[in-house]
Amino acid sequence: MTPRPPPRTQQGISLLTVLLIMVLSILLALWASRTALIHEMVVGNDVDYQRAFEAAQAMLQDAELDIRGERADGSACTPVAGDSDVCRTGTQAWFVDTDSDLTPLLTLLDNQTATGCIDGICRKRVGPQDFWRDSSLLPQMLAQNTSSRALVGARYGQYTGAQTGNYSNPILKERAQGKGAWYWVEVMPYDSSYSNLLTEPTVPTFLLNLRPQVVYRITAIARGLKPGSQVVLQSTYVRQKVKD
Repeated sequence: MTPRPPPRTQQGISLLTVLLIMVLSILLALWASRTALIHEMVVGNDVDYQRAFEAAQAMLQDAELDIRGERADGSACTPVAGDSDVCRTGTQAWFVDTDSDLTPLLTLLDNQTATGCIDGICRKRVGPQDFWRDSSLLPQMLAQNTSSRALVGARYGQYTGAQTGNYSNPILKERAQGKGAWYWVEVMPYDSSYSNLLTEPTVPTFLLNLRPQVVYRITAIARGLKPGSQVVLQSTYVRQKVKD
């Protein structure tokens, strides 16, 4: 009778293999969750930036309506009882229609020595143009009273009466200190007597037929719902009249 070979000693190879597979599976799951989290953060930041960008665009449009004294449908701005900001019925500064009223407006703005602005209207900026980076000036530009009314910059609809609805951009509705969106309009006198015929005789001279002789530069700032998210847009706007 052939003797039976002695039994093998168990080495635990299967257990080590299972443990190794479990560790690799856990690492793979952690990597996948980490990747998903980073992807969600990137998408969330992109959505918040896009929301802020759209709010800044809305502020530029609201500023143009403010300059023209109109509503979004092209009709004249309609005053609101108890709110002297709407249509600028009771503000210190307003957008003038004639050149004769321009000098008093510029004098009023020059007297605002701290910011050069009042009621969303500013004199032409002669210092650093990116005032939103000036940590000492920006708080003054964003100042508001206890009723959450902007004192230097302009909130959405503050001077035009534009309303926000249930589905409006939430940034436009925000009125907390330092949050939401604002616009400022710089008043820059336009010299219609300038001619480039002497310095550049081959370049045609283009003169704007303005009413009044002013070019407006609008700066809009919108802060997203996430910390550190901010969009700054600028545009130039003029009011031209039909020549006689």
